[in-house]
Amino acid sequence: MYHILDHLINFPDPTSGDEHGIVALGGDLSVDRLLLAYRMGIFPWYSEGEPIIWFSPDPRLILYPGKLKISKSLRQVIKLNKYHYKINHAFAAVIQNCAMISRKGEVGTWITDDMMQAYIRLHQAGHAHSFEVYNEERLVGGLYGIIQGKAFFGESMFHLESNASKLALYYLVQWCKQHSFHFIDAQVPTDHMISMGAKIVTRDVFLKILQKAI
Repeated sequence: MYHILDHLINFPDPTSGDEHGIVALGGDLSVDRLLLAYRMGIFPWYSEGEPIIWFSPDPRLILYPGKLKISKSLRQVIKLNKYHYKINHAFAAVIQNCAMISRKGEVGTWITDDMMQAYIRLHQAGHAHSFEVYNEERLVGGLYGIIQGKAFFGESMFHLESNASKLALYYLVQWCKQHSFHFIDAQVPTDHMISMGAKIVTRDVFLKILQKAI
């Protein structure tokens, strides 16, 4: 049986999840509950019509800022100096674009209207941030995530031009280096992020480095 959350803002031990990493169901997407979840290594991930599902997967994927792998094609794009980036200039537009992008093997989106509004509230409270890539004044790529302590929890990214989402990650990594962030959480393993230098770690290791970052 899954742990069912009520009006109290709490979570079970993040290591108590099932084989899929599901820790709990229900609750809400309030700012306080979301911040507690991220501090505990838990995040929401569900589809329209489902209850809120809270995950703490094992293993976990993280990117240490100093370990980013820059491909030749991305390096060439950076040298062209065609794009520039901004932080928190168009947060709502970034999350809306992330929700609309079709992804291989996925039907629909987990960024529901409720999720979108919840993360906009987090942004307004100063906890969620967007890194945006522009071609002149046109938004062509970006990503958004949550900051807790010296950890950046990446949520989603999008691109409307080739390499624009990779550029957003590159700009985020440079920013994280400048501000001495410990790691970027990429949640679950993907070939794309692994190719860019992300590392698979156990949940126990993740929780330990998370506490140091916070």
